Amino acid sequence: MTTLNEWFDKGIHIDAYLESMQAHKENTLHIYDHYELPADTEFFNTLRSQRLRAIVLTEDWCGDAMLNLPIFYHIAQAGAIDVRILRRDENLELMDQYLTNGKSRSIPIIIFINQNGDEVAKWGPRAPELQVYIDESFSSLPDKDAPEYGEKRDQMLTFITKSYRDNHDFWQRVYASMKRGLEEA
Repeated sequence: MTTLNEWFDKGIHIDAYLESMQAHKENTLHIYDHYELPADTEFFNTLRSQRLRAIVLTEDWCGDAMLNLPIFYHIAQAGAIDVRILRRDENLELMDQYLTNGKSRSIPIIIFINQNGDEVAKWGPRAPELQVYIDESFSSLPDKDAPEYGEKRDQMLTFITKSYRDNHDFWQRVYASMKRGLEEA
């Protein structure tokens, strides 16, 4: 079985991942460029002292990754977390160890490891408040068998993408959720 250290070593750097993006690149960079990290000096000092590393399972077509990863990149920079990206669909052996609700390959998943390669925390695929937003949005769709389902779903996903890109409250909720996950580790 592959260790988390080996998975980390297999990953690519953030810059290489961003450069390779085919979908959501502009929105990802927009969030990164406009998000202002809170001045949580004590939190970031604690992260630096822990010398954490992170493995991120993601794909560039994922709207949740578009929202979450730019905020996480800021946390990683402030907390001196070394990050490696693995594409979910090319790394199902690892992904299947981090299924959401034991069944779904939802992304992004961020696995925090210490210098020995032991998992100390994980986060993903979205903040709890955003899960409520997504659940409510999907509950308003017609049945999957309905002729208008595809069109309505596409419209909803376009609206969610715009909300993720522009709703700064969502950005703060992602940050708060990630911070809680790291503090509880």
